[in-house]
Amino acid sequence: MAPPASYVQNLIFVILCSFLLQFFSFASSQSFIGVNYGIVADNLPAPEATAKLLQSTSIGKVRMYGADPAIIRALANTGIGIVIGAANGDIPALASDPNFATQWVNSNVLAYPDSKIIVITVGNEVMSSVDQSLVSLCLPAMQNVQNALNAASLGGKIKVSTVHSMAVLASSDPPSSAVFNSGFSDTMRSLLKFHSANGSPFMINPYPFFAYESDPRPETLAFCLFQPNSGRVDSATGIKYLNMFDAQVDAVRSALNAMGFKDTEIVVAETGWAYKGDPNEIGPSVDNAKAYNGNLINHLRSKVGTPLMPGKSIDTYIFALYDENLKPGPGSERAFGLFKPDLSMTYDAGLSKNSQTPTTPTSPATPTTPATPSPVQAAGWCVPKPGVSDAQLQSNLDYVCGQGLDCGPIQPGGACFDPNTIASHAAYAMNLLYQTAGRNPWNCDFVQTAALTSNNPSYNGCIYPGGI
Repeated sequence: MAPPASYVQNLIFVILCSFLLQFFSFASSQSFIGVNYGIVADNLPAPEATAKLLQSTSIGKVRMYGADPAIIRALANTGIGIVIGAANGDIPALASDPNFATQWVNSNVLAYPDSKIIVITVGNEVMSSVDQSLVSLCLPAMQNVQNALNAASLGGKIKVSTVHSMAVLASSDPPSSAVFNSGFSDTMRSLLKFHSANGSPFMINPYPFFAYESDPRPETLAFCLFQPNSGRVDSATGIKYLNMFDAQVDAVRSALNAMGFKDTEIVVAETGWAYKGDPNEIGPSVDNAKAYNGNLINHLRSKVGTPLMPGKSIDTYIFALYDENLKPGPGSERAFGLFKPDLSMTYDAGLSKNSQTPTTPTSPATPTTPATPSPVQAAGWCVPKPGVSDAQLQSNLDYVCGQGLDCGPIQPGGACFDPNTIASHAAYAMNLLYQTAGRNPWNCDFVQTAALTSNNPSYNGCIYPGGI
């Protein structure tokens, strides 16, 4: 018997509401995407203009390295989460004087009731800083800040943490073998007990950018940029990692687990890729920066997670919102900005709200390039470049079909199985990924073995998805 019309109408209404809820949740800021807002520059736009810029993007959180009053005020009533920081130079006073900690919280937190402050970081990369006297003072400083928040009834609302570089790990390859540097083991254990007691996150700065600088092989670049590659197998677990970000984050997860803190949350406080640098620097380029940050954002949106933390998106703060033209060091240090001082994009990393599309998670052990359509329509199809070796095409083919995409048409009996050649099958698969992943130019890169075309490669009954 057919269900009554009212039941069908109600069912349609529920499905429609569910779709709209999902759509509007993606058409707004996303809490797991954050950005670092450094101000070592003399050409930055006004904080009020920056606040409007952020509201036009899917960025849900901002991390500051200090507690600039103008920025905190500008972000009031925007819904954007704010991470403020106590500088390394503040640590001795915060550690030794509870009254100083109380005054710090009063001045930088309580003074801004309409601003959504979510985390206070006490120091930045203290463990690897030149002043090693700060290492033993970091935890007492954090505790005094926590006590000040508790006294203001904010202890459960605002978390206290500190930010670490990857140097706190004695090793990170393979990820499952990672442990913390033995020189910090007692201090680290005490810090982790603090995190466990207060429900605060362990904050880390993984940079595949620097990993590539130390190992500038083409296969390493593809691994770092979330592009097709042969992967790296963790010999202890058998897990194949297909991107450096997951490998680095899982190394931190393994080190935390080895110390017995399996429930401590990880937050990526910094990661990014420079778009230009000095002539002797390896890795900086607009294409690389766009690929890394764009594919990272896609990866986070997919909610695939990492092999050791599947099915969730780790809160990740991209470095950085703007270039900081007064920073010292090599040229790349001044070229991480996603946006220019005039508020235009340095390149399109897919952060605008109209470039978001819900995606379906795939296997956590494989990378993903989920749908994030570019506002600019690209060419119709993605095909291999002439002269690419069968070995490289086979690698591309394995990568695409390992994503969980429908490779049925190029399997025996499929409409595109003939001609039964690696070149033909890879061409179909590479285009399939391009169409599925959002038709962005970087989705048709395949380690520079593919190109876009306006000529439809379909033949006989084999139909390539896509079109102008």
